[in-house]
Amino acid sequence: MRHRGLLCLFFAFVFWNAPVLAAGRLIVHVQGGLSGIQTACLLAGCTVTESIDGALGQVFLVTPLNFLNLTTVLQMLSNAIGVIDVEPDLVANLTDSSRSVPPALSDSTPVTYYGATVPEGYVQQPATQIVRLPDASAAFPGAEGAGVVAVIDTGVDPNHPALAGVLLPGYDFTRNRGGADETSDIDWGGVVPASSSQPVWTSPNTAANVSQSTAAVVDGDCPASDFGHGTMVAGIIHLVAPTTKILPLKSFHADGTGYTSDILRAIYYAIAQRANVLNMSFTLPGYSREVATALDLATGTGMILVAAAGNSGQEAMAYPASLWDVMGVGSTNNDGHLSTFSNYGSQVVWVAAPGEGIITTYPFSTYAAGWGTSFSAPFVSGTVALLLSINRSCDQYGSSQATAHAQPMNANAGHGQLDAYQAIEAWSQAAGH
Repeated sequence: MRHRGLLCLFFAFVFWNAPVLAAGRLIVHVQGGLSGIQTACLLAGCTVTESIDGALGQVFLVTPLNFLNLTTVLQMLSNAIGVIDVEPDLVANLTDSSRSVPPALSDSTPVTYYGATVPEGYVQQPATQIVRLPDASAAFPGAEGAGVVAVIDTGVDPNHPALAGVLLPGYDFTRNRGGADETSDIDWGGVVPASSSQPVWTSPNTAANVSQSTAAVVDGDCPASDFGHGTMVAGIIHLVAPTTKILPLKSFHADGTGYTSDILRAIYYAIAQRANVLNMSFTLPGYSREVATALDLATGTGMILVAAAGNSGQEAMAYPASLWDVMGVGSTNNDGHLSTFSNYGSQVVWVAAPGEGIITTYPFSTYAAGWGTSFSAPFVSGTVALLLSINRSCDQYGSSQATAHAQPMNANAGHGQLDAYQAIEAWSQAAGH
C-alpha cells in the first residue's frame, strides 16, 4: 500500500489471494468447546484434527471421513446444534494488501453527504444495504437523526470534513481539559501528517482494552494501537444518523487503555449534558458496580445505552454490554452470519450489526475499514438516533423493543441482525405515528 502522510501503517488480519483449492478440511466455530465439536462430528461424519484458537476452545479444524463428500459434511455441520459457522479450509497465498481491501474503500468518487464531500464508498458500502438504511430513508424521510449521541472512546478528529458539522466540543478526561481531539495523542516529530484521500484499514486486536482495536503497528513508528478508533466510531454514527449531534468523550488513550474512573467521569458528564444516547465501544476487565450504578442513573434520565459485545469469540458475560439496561451488539459479516471473533449469546448480545470491513472516517481527512464489535455498536446507536427523529420520547425500553424487530438469525445473535427500517416502523407504530 502506498501511504501519503500518515506515519502509522495498519493491516487487516492477513492478506490473501483468492482461494485456489480446498484442502479437504473444514473450519468449524462451535458452541460447547471440544465436547460440542466431537458431538457434531459424530453426527456429521468427521474427525477433530486440532484446535485453532488455543485456550478459547471454540474454533476447530475437522476432517471428513474418507467415504464422505466435503460438501455433504459441510451442510450437515451447518445444521448441527451448537455450530455457529462452518467454512472450507481453503489454501491461499499471501499477496499484495490491496487485494484484501474492501472494494468500497477504494471507491473514492466524491459525493455530497449532508453538506460534506465524502467518498462514495463510505455512503454506499454494503453495510448500509444490510441494515436497510436506504429503505428506512425512503419510507421515513424525516428520520435523519435527532438528539445527541455521546461517544466514550479515544476522542475524535474535530477537523475531519465529514464530521466537523455535527461534533460538539466534548471533553478529554485523559488530560482534564475541554475538547476531545485525538490527533494530538501521537508525537509526530513536529511533522503533522498531511490530509490524504489514501485509505487505511484496521482489524481486531484482543490484547487492547478497547473492544475493537486497530491492528498492530508494523513499521515501528507509531506506539498507538488504537489511534483513530474514536473517529471511526463517530463516522459510523454519522453515516447512519447524519443530522444527530455527536458528543466525543475521551476516556481512552491511543494505545487502547483507559481508567474506569475516566469512564465513570464520562458517563456522569454525558448525563449532565443531557445526551440522549451513549455509545460504548469498549469492554471492561470485569463487572464494575460503580459503572453499573452510573449507567442505571443514566437510564433513569432517559438516556439509551449501547455497547460492543466484545471480540473474544466466546459465549461469555462482557461489560458493560451484559448489564440489564444496555443493548449489547455483536458483529456480523456481509453474508449475515455472526463474525467468528464476535462474542455471542443472549447474555451479551441484544442484536447484531455489520462489523467486518466497515468503511468509516479516520483522522486527517482519511477513511478506514474496520473489523470488530466496536464498529457494530455505532450502527445501533445511530439507529436509535433515527428513532428519536420520529418521537423524542424514545427511551431504553422503547428503543430496545424497536431494534428487536430485526432480521432473524440464531439465538447466539440475540434478536437477530439490525434492521433500521423495521426498527423505525415498529417505533413509529408504538408512538402512534
